[in-house]
Amino acid sequence: MNYKLVNLYNEDVGEVSLNPSIFSVSRESGKLILHDIVKWQLSKRRSGTHKTKGISDISGTTAKPYKQKRTGRARQGSLRSPQFRGGAVIFGPVVRSHAYSLNKKVRKLGFKIALSLKYSDDKLVIIDSIHLNSSKTSEMKKCIDSFEFPPYSTLLIVADYDEGISLACRNLPRVDIIKPIGINVLDLLNHDYIIFTVDVLSYLENRLL
Repeated sequence: MNYKLVNLYNEDVGEVSLNPSIFSVSRESGKLILHDIVKWQLSKRRSGTHKTKGISDISGTTAKPYKQKRTGRARQGSLRSPQFRGGAVIFGPVVRSHAYSLNKKVRKLGFKIALSLKYSDDKLVIIDSIHLNSSKTSEMKKCIDSFEFPPYSTLLIVADYDEGISLACRNLPRVDIIKPIGINVLDLLNHDYIIFTVDVLSYLENRLL
């Protein structure tokens, strides 16, 4: 699969070969797989620090409030029980991790499906390098505007970039830049357009094949 290769100013510089095993994957049952992966990623993000006080966490007396029988009231064993004001919560949330495991083959397939979606929707741009004439935000904005994207979010995936590139992208709304090791399905789906350098292709092949 040949695909157009451009520079950062959207000038045609040639073609690049894409592996169909990564960028032309069948999308049958793709929505279900992408849903599973996004749910898995969001579960790992959760802090899990929610907690309520159990009966052992409530401060108060351990004495029986009144005798068991002949009071005309229901028997009670502790004022820290949940039916009393200020008492414990039964089966409340506890501090825990919400992360769970997901099959590596499913994660790889979802990655390929997400890339294939961007390729088939013509929302994928491959550039030769990310060298700017200057490290100003206005220069990076000029580059992004040259692609004539609608006012949607854009994700830049660059194997190696200096602090100047990072600073140039920092103040641009709806533009994010990451390194290949940080690519994930959630970011691919959350951004409308994906731009990456040609050296990211070898990383994708090593990671997904």
